Amino acid sequence: MAFDDHDYSTVVANIRAFVQEREWEPFHDPKNLAMAVVSEAGELAAELRWVPGHDADAHCKDPAHREAIADEVADVAITLFMLADRIGLDLRAAMTRKLEKNRAKYPVEAWRGR
Repeated sequence: MAFDDHDYSTVVANIRAFVQEREWEPFHDPKNLAMAVVSEAGELAAELRWVPGHDADAHCKDPAHREAIADEVADVAITLFMLADRIGLDLRAAMTRKLEKNRAKYPVEAWRGR
């Protein structure tokens, strides 16, 4: 499922409003937001730290853990959206460009199953 322009704009507008209501803009320079992305990703990793790899899918779907994992995934995404918005980056376009680069770098014929 892809974000259409309306969905993407709505998500960004909601995040921007949340930040503005709290007057957090002065603290959200690109360096601090990049560090926050890493911090939030660390919190996500902590939710899976001691889960054996073969159990990770079931762990993520287990209602006992699902909400905490979803919250951390959302925190990573929200913070990444804030960084992209702050630096004027169209995140969808950047992801599309990077995926195309990855397709060229990792052609299916050479990389399937590796």
